[in-house]
Amino acid sequence: MPVDEELEGTTLKVYVTLVNENKPLGPRELARVASLSSPSVAYRQLQKLEELGLVEKTNYGDYVVKQRQMVKGYFLVGGKLFPRFVFYSFFFAGILSVEVVIAAATYSIGQALEYDFAMLVFVTVIAMILFLVEGALSTRK
Repeated sequence: MPVDEELEGTTLKVYVTLVNENKPLGPRELARVASLSSPSVAYRQLQKLEELGLVEKTNYGDYVVKQRQMVKGYFLVGGKLFPRFVFYSFFFAGILSVEVVIAAATYSIGQALEYDFAMLVFVTVIAMILFLVEGALSTRK
């Protein structure tokens, strides 16, 4: 079974936390940082990740990321994993900024905005908010 299929749920949450923390973590500290119910849950997930070859145990009993893996639904940027939804939100924020500039230019020459353009701005705002919320929620899972 491919590694990407094994990384889901709590195992994915633990892996993303280890990658983003970028330092060795023990089960107790990982449970605290990743908001897991107990260190034993963290320890079991670390064992799974070790079996997959993604993390390794240090001489001090902490775990460190051995191999950075592309994960479904995430982008690896600068050594950290970010949900794709956040990037989609930034994309729509860029489109919205262009639409605001066009609207300001239209008003500055004394013309009213057309209904179609106003609806376009509305849809862009909704898309940006939805992707941002989904990205934030996906980091909490």
